[in-house]
Amino acid sequence: MSATQDTLSVGMVGYAFMGAAHSQAWRNAPRFFDLPLRPLMTAVAGRDATRVARAAEVLGWAGTAGSYQELVERDDIDLVDICTPGDTHAEIAIAALEAGKHVLCEKPLANTVEEAVAMAEAAERAAASGVRAMVGFTYRRVPAIALARRLVAEGRIGTVRHVRAQYLQDWISDPEAPLSWRLQKERAGSGALGDIGAHIVDLAQFITGDRIGEVSGHLETFVKERPLAAEHAGLSGTASSGRGAVTVDDAAMFLARFASGALGVFEATRFAQGRKNAIRLEVNGSRGSLAFDFEDMNLLHFHDADEDPATAGFRRIVVTEPEHPYLAAWWPPGHLIGYEHGFTHQVVDLVGAIHAGEDPTPTFADGLQVQRVLGAVEQSSHKRTWQEIPA
Repeated sequence: MSATQDTLSVGMVGYAFMGAAHSQAWRNAPRFFDLPLRPLMTAVAGRDATRVARAAEVLGWAGTAGSYQELVERDDIDLVDICTPGDTHAEIAIAALEAGKHVLCEKPLANTVEEAVAMAEAAERAAASGVRAMVGFTYRRVPAIALARRLVAEGRIGTVRHVRAQYLQDWISDPEAPLSWRLQKERAGSGALGDIGAHIVDLAQFITGDRIGEVSGHLETFVKERPLAAEHAGLSGTASSGRGAVTVDDAAMFLARFASGALGVFEATRFAQGRKNAIRLEVNGSRGSLAFDFEDMNLLHFHDADEDPATAGFRRIVVTEPEHPYLAAWWPPGHLIGYEHGFTHQVVDLVGAIHAGEDPTPTFADGLQVQRVLGAVEQSSHKRTWQEIPA
């Protein structure tokens, strides 16, 4: 690899929604945090040369590439950042790892368990040579979520009994919203289940430190076909003539048993009218509870059951203190942070792990475990039976 002792040269594949978020993170991380390596935004890759050139200019990349293969083959690229639809993740990540490049890959890790297994195995082989891989479950880096994990790990809520997790959006509730790649199984792998359900699976396991061991689920597609979108239009595309089949789920719900015996209830939908990006988590333990909603992301609600019953209840914690995770680098207490900061924290953790010669978390093995849960939910919905998830 080409990096000097104090730099990390990055090439990014894809430049839309996630590409913009990742680009801001690569720009901001070294400006607010003292990083052991300085990221260099070397090149962004895509198939449309005009759009790639425009993306490089707007997002701050020094150069462009016509394909991911070009990035993988370049000696001046140390890390490949994958911000493309799920059907390309395995191909790009495995090629990059085999070429000795570190990899950051957006979630879910893959479209199938089989692809995720191949990616995790490639990451394990690459790690023997000091090459690192991370899957981008960015909500782990929300300070209130990181604080929740800390409180559980410290035993502040005792033994975990219940987990309730929802991810609610409404962006396709209009049946005339155009068909996009996110609604096509061959591109996205699944619908609400993989797109947003993957996040709450990861968060539930992250906060509790426990593994989902068994699920019983149901998937539903409410709108079976939609107007075709103009080519490359994406989520904001203009509808063209004709209609196409929706081949993924619109909503997913499932029950879960954790390895410890805790019970979980999960719901993911893109049809919850009025909910824009509501990630709701509540964890009940033998000594207390935690509650979080991303639409009020700077708050964590904490209940300590050992308090005086006359005054006990959920305590509202404004998670903006320098003692809270990541926040010493940002603003004074009470000055809120937003969605984009999680991506910056992701870069901070990834760069630190690479410099330290450690596997960043979540690893591709972690991403594979989430993929196994998603696959088991899909199988459960099809077979109408409980499905075990192998350790």
